[in-house]
Amino acid sequence: MLIGGFVPFSLIDYPPHTSCVVFTQGCNFRCPYCHNPELIAMGSGQRFLLKPFFDFLSERRGKLDAVVVTGGEPTLQEDLEEFVRRIAELGFAVKLDTNGSNPEVLRRLLKGGLVRAVAMDVKAPLERYAEATGGEGDGTTIEAVSRSIRLLLRSKVEYEFRTTVVKELLAPADVLAVGRLLKGAECYTLQRFVPAKTHDPRYADATSFSDAEFEELKTELSNRGIRKVVVR
Repeated sequence: MLIGGFVPFSLIDYPPHTSCVVFTQGCNFRCPYCHNPELIAMGSGQRFLLKPFFDFLSERRGKLDAVVVTGGEPTLQEDLEEFVRRIAELGFAVKLDTNGSNPEVLRRLLKGGLVRAVAMDVKAPLERYAEATGGEGDGTTIEAVSRSIRLLLRSKVEYEFRTTVVKELLAPADVLAVGRLLKGAECYTLQRFVPAKTHDPRYADATSFSDAEFEELKTELSNRGIRKVVVR
């Protein structure tokens, strides 16, 4: 595993569970608003020392419920399945955060019962993926993202789809277009963009929608077949 960061305790990454968070290094997308730009490059992390990590987990049995594996993009890691399997064998739930670009890896994790929950980022309407991801919007990427959406919609695990709402990049109509892809979904979370460090410095002072705009979107998305819409 190539790891860019580790948080030993969190109450916000997999609520209501207590968790630790592993940040994998490397991402195949270059989203301009990404707030973890240091995790994008594949070669800048460090090899994760597995023994100290699993010793840590063994000591946290009964104190932590889960491990959140996020990134970067975790499905780029060649040994992800083995890593997740070892965590699950210790009795911890595993939540995966993914951009949905590797549906075959996601399929194997779901089929093997290795993840308890999945959060998938849907960046934009499919026809605008290249703009939202810094260039990854060809037919292969679009089909991969579409397949991952279908896998989760049919799955039995807890899942949510998420879109980070950057007003300079997405209009309300774009969010509704994403919602059409997610019809029947259990949960769709609209994440307010918070100005901070970004991959593209031009987005450092970008904005998000108003409260009124979010409320209108919640109503429209709920009326279009999404069971739970959350603004965070």
